[in-house]
Parts: sequence; C-alpha cells; structure tokens
Amino acid sequence: MTEPTQEFRAPDNITPEELADDLARLVWESFSDFVAAGETEPALADLGLMDENGNPDQRAVEEALIFLMWAHTRGAQMAFVGRAPDELLKRALDGLHAAVFEDMVENGTPETQLPVFEQRVGARYQEYHTASAQSDGRLGKVAVQHLTGGEAVSDELTWAVTERALAVARPLKDYLDDIQLIP
Repeated sequence: MTEPTQEFRAPDNITPEELADDLARLVWESFSDFVAAGETEPALADLGLMDENGNPDQRAVEEALIFLMWAHTRGAQMAFVGRAPDELLKRALDGLHAAVFEDMVENGTPETQLPVFEQRVGARYQEYHTASAQSDGRLGKVAVQHLTGGEAVSDELTWAVTERALAVARPLKDYLDDIQLIP
C-alpha cells in the first residue's frame, strides 16, 4: 500500500530568520552539486580545478561557495527589493551569511580566516553585481575567471557556469515572489 503524498505548498509568509535558514540550506545544496561531478551541470572537475590527487582546488572551492552565495542573495534581492522593508531583507541576508560562516567554522575553517574570507565575499559580490548588470554572459566570464584563477576555459563551460547562476537566482526569485517577508 502506498502512503498518501502531500502536495508541496509554499508558505504565504516567511520571517527573515526562516528565509536565512532556507537560503543557507539551498546554498549548501547548490555548493555540493557544483563541487561534485554531475550529469548536466559543470563541476570543478569539468573546469580542470582538481589537484594531482583528484581533490578540488581549495581556492576554487571557496570561489564556488562565494559565487553560489551571491546567486542566492541575488535571487532573494530580486524577489523582495521594493516589495519588503529593506531592514527585513537585510536581516535575512545577514542571517544567510552568518549561517554559512558558522557552518564553515563548524566544518573546520579556522575562525581567524573568516574576516579575510568576508572581505573576499564583499569584493566578489560587487564584481558579480556589476557584471550581471552588463549581461549574463559577462557574469559567467567573471565567475569563471575567479573559479579558475584566470585560466582559459571554453565558451561552453563559461556558459554552463552562467546557466548555473541563472538556475539558482531565477527560480528562487519566482518562488519567493509569492511569499511575504514579515517581521
């Protein structure tokens, strides 16, 4: 006998803390997918970002995390800017970043490295924001430049990375469009 299934129903409202938790979970899920080899999405191995032992390049791993944090941040901004009070969105995004940084420390990143990492996050966010305002293609090129440390990759892989950002931000925005951010 099969168990009855419940249809997923998005909430009508979400608090900044709930949104932060949801976004942090989504960032880590996307990150795991990006770092691991996938059937349809580019992984670090596809970009040639593995060391001689087959482990992901640490710099590239950090850059992938930053890129995916930005994509989720961007999706939330696109959904809520002008529709929710700025202070609620800021609280949610600050919570997202705090949760990711806390997870990093819990998984072995020395807490003393967080301030430098946070500075890199801020610098990359500015670059990604500027690039995305120009075009999706420019965003992909900037992301790949940081992921590879400037190494040349094919246009196909650059576009695949671009599509990854779009695959995160646009559906997230569409999902959040029907949800109210409440105190």
